[in-house]
Amino acid sequence: MQVNRLFEIVYILLEKGTVKAKDLADHFGVSVRTIYRDIDVLSTANIPIYTNNGKGGGISILDSFVLDKSLISEDEQKQILFALQSLEKMNLNDEQKLLDKMSTLFNKDVRSWIEIDFSSWGTDNTQNERFNKIREAIINRKLIEFTYFNSYGEENRRQVEPLQILFKDKSWFLKAYCRLKKDYRIFKISRIRDIQVLEQHYEREIIEDYKEEYDNAKSNAITLKMKISKDMTYRVYDEFEKENIRQIEDGDFIVEIDYPENEWLYGYIMSFGEYAKVLSPEQVKKNIIKKLEKNLNNYL
Repeated sequence: MQVNRLFEIVYILLEKGTVKAKDLADHFGVSVRTIYRDIDVLSTANIPIYTNNGKGGGISILDSFVLDKSLISEDEQKQILFALQSLEKMNLNDEQKLLDKMSTLFNKDVRSWIEIDFSSWGTDNTQNERFNKIREAIINRKLIEFTYFNSYGEENRRQVEPLQILFKDKSWFLKAYCRLKKDYRIFKISRIRDIQVLEQHYEREIIEDYKEEYDNAKSNAITLKMKISKDMTYRVYDEFEKENIRQIEDGDFIVEIDYPENEWLYGYIMSFGEYAKVLSPEQVKKNIIKKLEKNLNNYL
């Protein structure tokens, strides 16, 4: 592609100083005439490229030149470098080489603004390895196979065509076509175990109209209202948005939010222990009491 070649010509000239047209033509696998046409295009874009004839001559660029004086604004440069940094943190293809090239073109030091770590605090590197395998499979369009635990604790082996990684509601999910269910599904990545990338390829593309694996949240949503102790302030601000929180006179919090009613929700409510109380709906309060009674019986 000509645009890529033009960028690389500028980079080569900045790196090496003077280069013969034939050497550039051999490097790109094009004719010398094509290289001179590229030089004309760059000159038209106000890039200070010039040629010297005779022994030791060739194509050069002014030493003081940086790309931001001609084509790309300061903000655009930052956006490009930030985007490349984010790709580099995701371990995508050749992004570090490209990041180095673009930072040289812009004459800028690259300061890291992003760090991505998929593991939880205090855990090993298992989660990162899981993400890397899924990423590899999506990029190379390879099937993956894994053991999956659904929201009811049921375990089965799945073989899927991985299509996209999704971050939603504080959790990571995998959008995929499941060959067991013969339909599109969403899998919570933290419930995936023993993942293997297979050699078999697939051609399927992602679609928007997929079925959700996790309990059909929209049709099963309730409005949960809880009172949470001020002793849990750190969790309140970590786990809820500002518009869902109201602090009352004694310092405690009233939290009101829509959630799908399922076993995950009950486990989440009970994770607050004595520091939270369900105010509504009434049915959720009754179910929490039953679960607490059953839990207490386990210790009698």
